[in-house]
Amino acid sequence: MGLTKGDELAAQVAGVLSDRLGTAVGVTSMSRLSGGASRETWAFDATVEGAGGSVQTRALVLQRERPGSLNDGNGMGREAQLLAAAAAADVPVVSVVATDLGAPRSNDELGAPFIVMERVDGETIPRRILRDDDLDSARPLLVGQAASALAALHRIDPSVVDGLDDTDQIEQFAGLLDVLGEPHPAFELALRWLDQHRCTPRRRSIVHGDFRLGNLIVGPEGLRAVLDWELVHLGDPVEDLGWFCVRAWRFGSSLVAGGLGTAEELLGAYVAAGGEPVSLAELRWWEALGTLKWGVMCVIQASAHLSGASRSVELAAIGRRTAENEEDVLELLFGSSDYEPTSAAVASKRLGGAPHDRPTSAELLDAVGEYLTQVCDEVPGRIGFHARVAANVVATVRRELELGAGQAVRHDERLASLGIGATGRAGDVELAAAIRAGDLDDDLAGVAAVVRESVRDKLAVANPGYWGHGS
Repeated sequence: MGLTKGDELAAQVAGVLSDRLGTAVGVTSMSRLSGGASRETWAFDATVEGAGGSVQTRALVLQRERPGSLNDGNGMGREAQLLAAAAAADVPVVSVVATDLGAPRSNDELGAPFIVMERVDGETIPRRILRDDDLDSARPLLVGQAASALAALHRIDPSVVDGLDDTDQIEQFAGLLDVLGEPHPAFELALRWLDQHRCTPRRRSIVHGDFRLGNLIVGPEGLRAVLDWELVHLGDPVEDLGWFCVRAWRFGSSLVAGGLGTAEELLGAYVAAGGEPVSLAELRWWEALGTLKWGVMCVIQASAHLSGASRSVELAAIGRRTAENEEDVLELLFGSSDYEPTSAAVASKRLGGAPHDRPTSAELLDAVGEYLTQVCDEVPGRIGFHARVAANVVATVRRELELGAGQAVRHDERLASLGIGATGRAGDVELAAAIRAGDLDDDLAGVAAVVRESVRDKLAVANPGYWGHGS
């Protein structure tokens, strides 16, 4: 029987660790974890030979960049430097064992930039953190512990870490939308509004960039470690607080601060831990920017799949989550809406006229979706998780077949009401450019109301249960 991918990787990791630690290292129990969309995560045990032939077993984790990720090819040595500085500042972090040596050698060793860390026991899956009985004792503590960790991080002298980016975020995401080449009028409205209502600049701090449930290890006593530091940069410290409040990271909870508490509780705990005072308006501005950021990142991750850089049903599915962020950012900036999606009125329509027998295309997709749902109920781990993602993709395609024709007609009517001559995606390109240029600044709220109707139609396909949540 040939070697599996895990066997081959285990041999490579053993070689890297032997080189870094200067002693013989064996690697066993290499298993792929379901982890994030930008990195592969593997858990394994390392047997490290010590003096006199003694052997120590260490529980470790490997993270390796996926092709097409935001930091692809940059190496992870800076991340190790950041983790050391964070540990010295009493931010709860994991210990680094080894990292790549920077491009191009990183690609020779494990095929991509990587970092190996000690494995800390605990829960990282957000829905379990928010709901499991065995973490009841942790939940009341987590908002305060998160605020304390961020206050400690933001006090670190930025000069202790070299090469941190300091980029204007509005300009950055406008540039990314240009590079991606996809029109998103809702995001253009957000960029325009955020640029016109900028907060008073604060001192530049080290910003984690992805501080949220999913990147925190939690035990019954609360926060054990902050993970995933690949997006660290220099910036406004309130960015981390706003990102923690983005609706995507509440995972179904109505509580604004990470699904765990109120915004007031988060800001009060942050000040109590030594952070600078932050107003609710300032927090909301950064929450809106964070929502925009996650929406653009959804487009980027889908692009990694579409380009062939990293083919993945998970990345493909994330592309359709863009509409959720369009809905959220429009509500944050322009208020709630009583609009009821007209798409529901045509939910039972089928595209007819073709001489095909039953099952229809929609019925075939139903059958595939039911099978995938059965797989995810019966198969644990990563395969079951991706089966669930694939079932959601099938349901999305089915809804688009049902609703797409009527939605296209209404979308073109909306474009015409705004004076846009082109139709379909070309009309979105024209509308996005007009918003970016400021041609519609006289009535951004009115434009937002029209754009929201198209966003709601997109949600009727991508996630029909998403609206009506409140912010």
